[in-house]
Amino acid sequence: MMVIHFYENKTEVLNQFVVRIPAVDELIKIKGRKAKVEQVIQMDENKYHVHVIYEKEPKKKLVTKEIGKKRR
Repeated sequence: MMVIHFYENKTEVLNQFVVRIPAVDELIKIKGRKAKVEQVIQMDENKYHVHVIYEKEPKKKLVTKEIGKKRR
Protein backbone atom coordinates (compact mmCIF):
# COMPACT_ATOMS: atom_id res chain seq x y z
CA MET A 1 0.00 0.00 0.00
CA MET A 2 1.21 3.47 -0.89
CA VAL A 3 0.30 7.03 0.01
CA ILE A 4 -0.37 9.30 -2.96
CA HIS A 5 -0.61 13.09 -2.69
CA PHE A 6 -2.39 14.74 -5.64
CA TYR A 7 -1.33 18.31 -6.48
CA GLU A 8 -2.66 20.97 -8.84
CA ASN A 9 -0.51 24.11 -9.22
CA LYS A 10 1.34 23.55 -5.89
CA THR A 11 -2.01 23.06 -4.11
CA GLU A 12 -2.64 19.73 -2.48
CA VAL A 13 -6.00 18.42 -3.66
CA LEU A 14 -6.24 14.92 -2.19
CA ASN A 15 -4.35 12.26 -0.20
CA GLN A 16 -5.08 8.60 -0.84
CA PHE A 17 -3.87 5.28 0.52
CA VAL A 18 -3.91 3.05 -2.59
CA VAL A 19 -2.50 -0.14 -4.08
CA ARG A 20 -1.94 1.08 -7.67
CA ILE A 21 -0.06 4.22 -8.74
CA PRO A 22 -1.56 6.17 -11.68
CA ALA A 23 0.53 6.36 -14.85
CA VAL A 24 1.55 9.53 -16.68
CA ASP A 25 -1.11 10.76 -19.18
CA GLU A 26 -3.77 8.63 -17.49
CA LEU A 27 -7.25 10.11 -17.09
CA ILE A 28 -8.57 9.94 -13.52
CA LYS A 29 -11.44 11.39 -11.51
CA ILE A 30 -10.75 13.39 -8.35
CA LYS A 31 -13.72 14.61 -6.35
CA GLY A 32 -16.01 14.23 -9.36
CA ARG A 33 -13.81 16.22 -11.75
CA LYS A 34 -11.84 14.74 -14.65
CA ALA A 35 -8.07 15.19 -14.46
CA LYS A 36 -5.02 14.10 -16.43
CA VAL A 37 -1.85 12.92 -14.68
CA GLU A 38 1.04 15.18 -15.66
CA GLN A 39 3.89 13.92 -13.49
CA VAL A 40 4.57 11.21 -10.87
CA ILE A 41 7.39 11.71 -8.36
CA GLN A 42 8.50 9.10 -5.82
CA MET A 43 9.43 10.81 -2.54
CA ASP A 44 10.01 7.79 -0.27
CA GLU A 45 9.54 4.06 -0.57
CA ASN A 46 5.75 4.32 -0.11
CA LYS A 47 5.11 8.04 -0.73
CA TYR A 48 4.35 9.55 -4.16
CA HIS A 49 3.48 13.04 -5.41
CA VAL A 50 1.21 13.13 -8.46
CA HIS A 51 0.73 16.41 -10.35
CA VAL A 52 -2.56 16.66 -12.25
CA ILE A 53 -4.27 19.07 -14.63
CA TYR A 54 -8.04 19.42 -14.44
CA GLU A 55 -10.09 19.58 -17.63
CA LYS A 56 -11.79 22.90 -18.26
CA GLU A 57 -15.47 22.89 -17.39
CA PRO A 58 -17.66 24.62 -19.97
CA LYS A 59 -19.40 27.71 -18.66
CA LYS A 60 -23.14 27.41 -18.34
CA LYS A 61 -25.24 29.89 -20.26
CA LEU A 62 -27.56 32.08 -18.25
CA VAL A 63 -31.26 31.61 -18.83
CA THR A 64 -32.90 34.89 -19.71
CA LYS A 65 -36.52 35.70 -19.10
CA GLU A 66 -38.78 36.61 -21.94
CA ILE A 67 -39.38 40.33 -21.62
CA GLY A 68 -42.79 40.41 -23.36
CA LYS A 69 -44.60 38.02 -20.99
CA LYS A 70 -46.03 39.17 -17.69
CA ARG A 71 -46.86 36.94 -14.75
CA ARG A 72 -50.38 36.95 -13.43
